[in-house]
Amino acid sequence: MRPYEGMFIFKPTLEEEARTNLIEKLKSVIASFGEVTEEEDWGNRKLAYEIEDFKEAYYYLIRFNAKNGVNQEINRQVRITESILRHLVIRLDEK
Repeated sequence: MRPYEGMFIFKPTLEEEARTNLIEKLKSVIASFGEVTEEEDWGNRKLAYEIEDFKEAYYYLIRFNAKNGVNQEINRQVRITESILRHLVIRLDEK
């Protein structure tokens, strides 16, 4: 398994319960390929530029270890979710 880090940027108008459900759904996708090792809730932050007329958004960081294919499945799940403005998953260097 390889280490990954994923940043997910949610719409600021999303209710807390709905956001929590989306985060749990993302974590379950990750769990099917590996394990979540760390989570950081960054909260609402100002965006560097407007995205869909939003000037701020809700940031959530997840670090995890997973097998190959996890990135494709996360991308597929995010594409069908309108509440996520942007996301980025990167593979970290192994230590």
